Amino acid sequence: MSTTAKPTHENLTSARAFPPNAPSDPDAPHVTAATVQIEAGREVGTLTRLWESVGFDEINWTYTPTGRHLLNTFGDLTSTGFHIRPHYALCSGSGFGIPHWGNGNVYHEDSQGAPFYDFTILDQAYDAIVEAGHHVLVEIGFTPRDLLPPEADELTIPYSPTAYSAYEAGQWAYPPRDDDRWRDLIAAVAAHCLERYGADEVDTWLWELWNEPDIFYWRGTPEQFHELYAATVDGIRSVLPEATVGGPAVTGGGTEFLHGFLAYTDEHDLPLDFVSFHTKGSSFTPWRVYGPTGGDAPEQQSPSAHKMLYEVRSMLRVMAQFPAYRMLPAIIDECDAGVPAHFSFYDNANFRFQNTEYYPVFQVKLMKKLLDLSDLESANIQQAMSWAFYFEGERYFEGTRAFLTADRIEKPLLNAYRLLSHLGETRVEATSDVAHGVELLDQAGGRAMPEEVDVLASRDSDGRIVTALWRHTDDQYRTADAPTPVSLTVRGLEAVAYRLTHHRIDAEHSNSHTVWESLGSPQVPSDEQLAQIHAREGLEELTAAVDVTASAEGTLELTLELPLPSVSLLVLEEAR
Repeated sequence: MSTTAKPTHENLTSARAFPPNAPSDPDAPHVTAATVQIEAGREVGTLTRLWESVGFDEINWTYTPTGRHLLNTFGDLTSTGFHIRPHYALCSGSGFGIPHWGNGNVYHEDSQGAPFYDFTILDQAYDAIVEAGHHVLVEIGFTPRDLLPPEADELTIPYSPTAYSAYEAGQWAYPPRDDDRWRDLIAAVAAHCLERYGADEVDTWLWELWNEPDIFYWRGTPEQFHELYAATVDGIRSVLPEATVGGPAVTGGGTEFLHGFLAYTDEHDLPLDFVSFHTKGSSFTPWRVYGPTGGDAPEQQSPSAHKMLYEVRSMLRVMAQFPAYRMLPAIIDECDAGVPAHFSFYDNANFRFQNTEYYPVFQVKLMKKLLDLSDLESANIQQAMSWAFYFEGERYFEGTRAFLTADRIEKPLLNAYRLLSHLGETRVEATSDVAHGVELLDQAGGRAMPEEVDVLASRDSDGRIVTALWRHTDDQYRTADAPTPVSLTVRGLEAVAYRLTHHRIDAEHSNSHTVWESLGSPQVPSDEQLAQIHAREGLEELTAAVDVTASAEGTLELTLELPLPSVSLLVLEEAR
């Protein structure tokens, strides 16, 4: 008997718990005015930096010159380092990277069947992460070729010059044939990393078994997965007794699998230090359209923050059924707007949002809503990991889910993370009269979050008030003729002069893609054109900094305008 090498679209989406794509409602009213209030003196807790984490499929691009460049760029946006989670660390192969595939090539057996290990490739990946000041989220997967069980032979593919073998096509998803050899492999990885990077660094790492075992990434039973988790934790803890271990990294539709996993670990008193799961904002139908290059979308579709929040809430409520796990760190270690990362504007024109200002504003909005959801559910969301990196061999603005395009041009998405990096350590009270709260997830009215103006405000250790303020809706095709006027009141200030800086991401600011399009979307840009594009890729000021003075009561009144979509970064610091 043989099985197909790849899942069908229906197989994949059936595992999702929520309709995947936001509908367009051209008749919905626009937000025509907004009133935003910030209480600078009312602290509401530590601002969890959910966004300081990144993951991607292509582990072998971690250590390329461009991969290292991007890791160093992230390093400039954090004081503590991101957690970095690459796929395929234990898969077998040559180390040649291609989209949605990679390998660390660690485990081997000699002619007598005795195991031995080769860390050459894995070292290059983890070295690049650590040397850039980051920490590894060790995704422990998948099954090495020499550990495949006999039933892996069921999965076959026809001969093709565009495919390597049935192993790359999915045999790696079968459970290892020998849990003891698997345990020894994991212990060897832990011991090697401890020796190479030291206890202080490895103590910051997270160790997670597998990826999305509720769908085709796992071709065993839930019971086999549970047993493999026990063997995995035993291997890690035999070397690192205090290692932070967890899982199971299910998809947004994997509530049943998550419940079974938590029930097993709870019943057997297995170590579990965090619970991980995923959510994606869309699954466009179809993913790929075969037709003229750059053709129209078959149907206008957009990512849905509503869908993502609904799925996260479902997972948090599964955790809440187990008192011991309710407040464990929740790690959303794939948390991004689209599926899959390597599909582009040329596959389906709906992926255009991955080039534009829509994407960074979506991500900023999403982080704030996740913070609100964590509070509302009395949970402990610690990370919301962007599942994006970069792709070798792209055309300019290919439209993949990535921070860079050709020539290392930074896409607008990267500016969302630049903007978020400016937020302070402490969250302060901030409200908008036209925001949509996460408590409305069950409200009727579709699966898209309507247009809103919302705000996330903070105070840093130097006393600066740093605010993100945006206008957005879950519809990349919705446009507005006029910007929305916003009346912003900041209270709780000292009655002194402040310096106000205002940065902006929108169609005209912090947007290399708009510049590229204005030049005629060249695929062979001149040096002068490249210079023009690179000059506009960072986070830009909307206006020059100005001095403003709070009233005797410590109040400051400001006005600004927000186009759709856009996000502003406002920083108030005492004038010197």
